[in-house]
Amino acid sequence: MYDWPELRQHTDAFWQGYAKHAGQAGILDRTTEYVELWRNPKLDFSQTCGYPFTHEFKGLLNYIATPHYACAGCDDATYSSFVFAREVKPLKDFRGKTAAINSMDSMSGMLALKLAFAPFVDNGEFFERKIMTGGHLNSLRAVREGKADVCAIDAVCVALAEKYRPQDLKGLVMIAQSPMVPSLPFVTRARDPEQMRVALKKTFADPELKTAREALLMYGFSNLGAGAYDSITKLENNLPPFNL
Repeated sequence: MYDWPELRQHTDAFWQGYAKHAGQAGILDRTTEYVELWRNPKLDFSQTCGYPFTHEFKGLLNYIATPHYACAGCDDATYSSFVFAREVKPLKDFRGKTAAINSMDSMSGMLALKLAFAPFVDNGEFFERKIMTGGHLNSLRAVREGKADVCAIDAVCVALAEKYRPQDLKGLVMIAQSPMVPSLPFVTRARDPEQMRVALKKTFADPELKTAREALLMYGFSNLGAGAYDSITKLENNLPPFNL
């Protein structure tokens, strides 16, 4: 899910190391849309957002593990989102403004935004409008360029932007942080998750993959179980009506 051009050599190295330890063959598919891959019963290995995992693909994607990310806004197997704007002011003062959202099935870009502004919703209304951007970096750009006033970006994307694309954060300020939820899980449809965890343990211990892991900000993983992601639906179910 964080396969930026600047990181692809490290993504490939991590995958090749994992594939070696798992006894698997093949290369990563970068030509097929995520959703189509997740629908494929032959899916070997992928990473998904917690919202699709708990909604459209609940019971279809088999949970493997939750990676740990080394960055602000993350704590072992949990992560959060940061809300960005062009100026610091009380959250209630963004009433009637425009929100940039990467997609309506995003925990970090949609639900996190709702959670941040929920205390100020009145009869389901808060933002005047929303624009759909298709990605976190596009959401940051929309706010920078004044096409939107706020967006929510997950902590891993923020850390990667600080490291590889600081220009994408120029002129923006963090004004809020969402609640912590389990980080984006590794999933499969065609493999045995338990065997895959054994291979992941070797992958995260492999000294030859240290550079790749550090570049990807990953340092370990937890087996939380698929039920841990129910915290996302509980947060959503406890929201007041929110027309976003």
